[in-house]
Amino acid sequence: MVAVHASAHSVASSEWIICLDKRPAERSGEDVDIILARLKGVKAFEKFHPNLLQQICMCGFYEYLEKGITLYRQGDIGTSWYAVLSGSLDVKVSETANHQDAVTICTLGVGTAFGESILDNTPRHATIVSRENSELLRIEQREFKTLWEKYRQCMAGLLAPPYGAVQECFSVPRSQLPLSLSRILLQVPSEKILRAEKGLRNAILARAPHMIRDRKYHLKTYRQCCVGTELVDWLLQQSSCVHSRAHAVGMWQVLLEEGVLNHVDHELNFQDKYLFYRFLDDEEEDAVLPSDDDKHEAEEELQETLLILSQIGPDALMRMILRKPPGQRTAEDLEIIYDELLHIKALSHLSNTVSWLSHVLCVFAFYISVFNQGEEGTSWYIIQKGSVNVVIYGKGVVCTLHEGDDFGKLALVNDAPRAASIVLREDNCHFLRVDKEDFNRILRDVEANTVRLKEHDQDVLVLQKSLRPSSHGNIPAHFKYTVMSGSPEKILEHLLETMRLDIHFFDPDPALDDFVLMHCVFMPISQLCPALLRVCTYHSQASQGSEQERLDYSVASKRRVLSLALRWATLQGHHLLEDDTALSFVGVRSIHKHTHAGIESLTTSLHRDLIHKVLLRQFSSGEERLAKKQPIRSFDDILLKVYCSDHTYTTLRVPVLATGREVTAAVADKLGSTEELLLINLSASGEKQILKPNDVSVFQSLGVNGRLFACSREQLDSLNPLAEQEGPSTGSMSSFELMSSKDLACQMTQYDWELFSCVHEYELVYHTFGRQAYRRSTANLELFLKRFNQVQLWVVTEVCLCGTLSKRVQLLKKFIKIAAHCREFKNLNSFFAIIMGMCNPAVSRLSQTWEKLPSKFKKFYAEFESLLDPSRNHRAYRLTVAKMEPPIIPFMPLLIKDMTFTHEGNKTFIDGLVNFEKMRLIANTIRAVRHCRSQLFNAEVSPASKNPQEVRNYVRQLNVIDNQRTLSQLSFILEPRRS
Repeated sequence: MVAVHASAHSVASSEWIICLDKRPAERSGEDVDIILARLKGVKAFEKFHPNLLQQICMCGFYEYLEKGITLYRQGDIGTSWYAVLSGSLDVKVSETANHQDAVTICTLGVGTAFGESILDNTPRHATIVSRENSELLRIEQREFKTLWEKYRQCMAGLLAPPYGAVQECFSVPRSQLPLSLSRILLQVPSEKILRAEKGLRNAILARAPHMIRDRKYHLKTYRQCCVGTELVDWLLQQSSCVHSRAHAVGMWQVLLEEGVLNHVDHELNFQDKYLFYRFLDDEEEDAVLPSDDDKHEAEEELQETLLILSQIGPDALMRMILRKPPGQRTAEDLEIIYDELLHIKALSHLSNTVSWLSHVLCVFAFYISVFNQGEEGTSWYIIQKGSVNVVIYGKGVVCTLHEGDDFGKLALVNDAPRAASIVLREDNCHFLRVDKEDFNRILRDVEANTVRLKEHDQDVLVLQKSLRPSSHGNIPAHFKYTVMSGSPEKILEHLLETMRLDIHFFDPDPALDDFVLMHCVFMPISQLCPALLRVCTYHSQASQGSEQERLDYSVASKRRVLSLALRWATLQGHHLLEDDTALSFVGVRSIHKHTHAGIESLTTSLHRDLIHKVLLRQFSSGEERLAKKQPIRSFDDILLKVYCSDHTYTTLRVPVLATGREVTAAVADKLGSTEELLLINLSASGEKQILKPNDVSVFQSLGVNGRLFACSREQLDSLNPLAEQEGPSTGSMSSFELMSSKDLACQMTQYDWELFSCVHEYELVYHTFGRQAYRRSTANLELFLKRFNQVQLWVVTEVCLCGTLSKRVQLLKKFIKIAAHCREFKNLNSFFAIIMGMCNPAVSRLSQTWEKLPSKFKKFYAEFESLLDPSRNHRAYRLTVAKMEPPIIPFMPLLIKDMTFTHEGNKTFIDGLVNFEKMRLIANTIRAVRHCRSQLFNAEVSPASKNPQEVRNYVRQLNVIDNQRTLSQLSFILEPRRS
């Protein structure tokens, strides 16, 4: 170890350093007080118990390192523990014996601590090099061991990664944590969370000051405390963005994890119980009460604070649940874990085991590495946060794993040593862990509770058996069989056989509804209708039993088919109305032959309630809802403008589902050309995409400013975009700056609603699974997505075409206001589009413009930007939408991303069988879309609007530049790159 003594440094005269230079036995009480005053100035040491801090002052030493000094090397046997008082140090790790191969994996800043390996005399796990001139507090091994034995509980709770990742995330007792993991002291809470704590405390003191007061319990007085249950109640009363008590618990847990809200006995989990919690500002005896201005400001910012916490609360709740021992997890806890696990990439193919994993998973954190090559495999890991390198001796880093990836399973399955080392690429990585014993038990239990029906030695139906408790005390519990996968015919057969006939046919059956909603993917109407007819005509003919028994069996079979048909029509009225096979199936006589009152009743219901009420009512209400913009249907014709290489064009009338071959044939016929033509999608940036002859609905592939060209192969290289594709050369701010932001948002929402209402839910399915395979159009969905892109580009175009700095600042303010009103109107699609437009590199790089933006608008934008990636927490977004009263215009790109993830890797089909569990998840997205538009949207233009028609025309005809290169060039002209 190389160090420079303090006396050689300019700060050597500091009194506290002189005191630390004395031998511990020579330090007086005054010396200890001087050292103590200095250490209290380090924020991280505020968490230490006063007695422990005093002991450190009595035995610690001062060390000063100049920049570039190696404190110790990886593999050395340690002699001291260190805490950083100023400066910073790099942590370097090498997977070989050569220290020159060491890679810096993180940096230790002020308040961090390291070196606990001296407790068990293990070699140093990393090399420590000073990044800059640094001051350290050093405690020698003997004294540190003494402190650890005496203050183990206190120190184990304080030595933890940032945000309490180790102490918060481990499900084992802190005293059992591997010492190499307890390396970093709690850091100062983030500015955002500190502001949230202060705002919530001041808002409580303004609205309900009785909640924060001295409380007595068991003859002991606790100063300035709140009760957990009261805090949850208060949150639920303040905002609709708090969905449930569990959600509120997660929001308070965020504050608890960052140390700005503390349990009086330092418990790690926030609980909705009569337990006492204290805000950070109330920790001091002379806590300052907020002024009237502070209270007023807190009330103004309360909704913004709650919205931010509501977004990150579910993550904290998830961590809190995973810390619980498996036996203490409630049914609600398991449901929350299950919902989150379904969106983890590593588990995408393990649908039938996810529910079992919910019981045993725990969350873990590591500092440098997870395990080393050659070690025994004891656990399987899934990356919840962060990334790792996979390192093999002699080869170095062979790959990098990111959030959602897993590792370590092979060693468990093969019972072999680890084949590689796993080294962290960044700080504060979190992992979900399944231990070997639980892993093997799950495999056994899942297989034991899996029922497989085979034909010709092949699985045709896979069911999962679970015990369903009875809701009545006198009825015993029974087994429930859930369809996991199977052939379409066997799934249909199972659902019909298990259909209950003792309940009203309008009562929902979740499994049946999932089948009805998703059958188009794996069993189109052309297959489903004949299969149902076979059930009526063949399967209903029982070959055994008395005549009455055979009759009852026949009647029951037909009742099941009719009940399914009625449910089918109720859920998919439009879809049936547009399909001739479905309509003919409804009128097939073999279904309606009745010899029993139950069949007659169902037949009457099917004709009267289904056709005349369900179908026609849905169709008429749809026509009324879409009066201003009609949906494009698969059997419609459209006008298609196709350009030639000389920029002339021809107009064709073709079916919506016309293929590329049919369109090129129609162009050649109209032009009288005998050449073989290519159909080209030419973007505004000049990119060319040759459309395939079998592509259906080719017009749907066009971008915002894209155009369709037909040319010979020789003309392909000479194709250039049209002048109109370049977009505007001047901004339109002069046109819309006088328009009210609320009017603009209202008209945008009205137009978005018309587009959204035209989208049939099945278009999301065909978009996910590929419209080419099903020869179905997704034209309405593509128009809606194109509008989303257009609004983004509108924001970027207007800013980049605004040459005056003050005008650009006004533009940003205008867009932030419009976004706020869109969110108020529950138009999440345009809200996110506007924010994403402002995040575009061509806009976000305009530092001079952003600097001039008033702080109030910067705060609004920061809040909006924090909501921009709800895909980080699907559950938070889904809960937000579910809590809203419809009508809602959802953030459609996220819904599509969610469905695509579920289907990713063709995991919705396994060895030719339908993965019905995945189909259920996609069906839930369809239900979410239906919830969003379950009420009609009533557009109310603001009374202050002077010319609503002008605003309406403007928002429906946005002219934009759809070329990122052009937008970036304009941006650099506005504000050149600083040298």
